[in-house]
Amino acid sequence: MKVKIGELARMTGCQVVTIRYYEKEGLLKAPERTEGNYRLYGDDAIARLQFILHCRQHGMNLSEIRDLLTFSDNPTVSCDWINTLIKKHIMDVDRQINDLLHLKEHLKSLYDKCDGGKKSECGILKSLNSFENCTYCQKMKRKKSLPQ
Repeated sequence: MKVKIGELARMTGCQVVTIRYYEKEGLLKAPERTEGNYRLYGDDAIARLQFILHCRQHGMNLSEIRDLLTFSDNPTVSCDWINTLIKKHIMDVDRQINDLLHLKEHLKSLYDKCDGGKKSECGILKSLNSFENCTYCQKMKRKKSLPQ
C-alpha cells in the first residue's frame, strides 16, 4: 500500500509538519515521489512512523529514538543498553511523580490557608507573595541547582 503524506497523517494521528520534520531529521527515510512530486509512503514507512510515535508516547527524545531505529535496522550488538535506557526513563517518571506529589501537598496547604474572606486577608495570596518562606519553592530551587 502506498499513501500520500496527508493520508499518512490521518492514519497515524501525526501532523504533516511533524512527518516532514522526522524526514528532515533522518528518522524517516526520504519517500519515493510521484511525477507530481507528491510523497508516497509504503508499509515500511508507516510502521516506522508508528514506532517513532509510540516511542514519543513513552517519553523518548529524538536522539534515543534515532539510536533505537539504528539498532533496529542493524542489530549487531547486545540490546542491554535498551534496558538501561528504559530504566533511566523509569527513574525520571519516579522523580516526576515525587515532584507532583510534593506539589499536590503544597497546593493542599495553600488551599487550607483561605477561608473565603476578603482579598486583603486571603491566606493563599499572602503565601504566594512570600515565596522566600515557601518550603516547596526552596526545595525546587535546591533541586534545580544540584547536578543531575
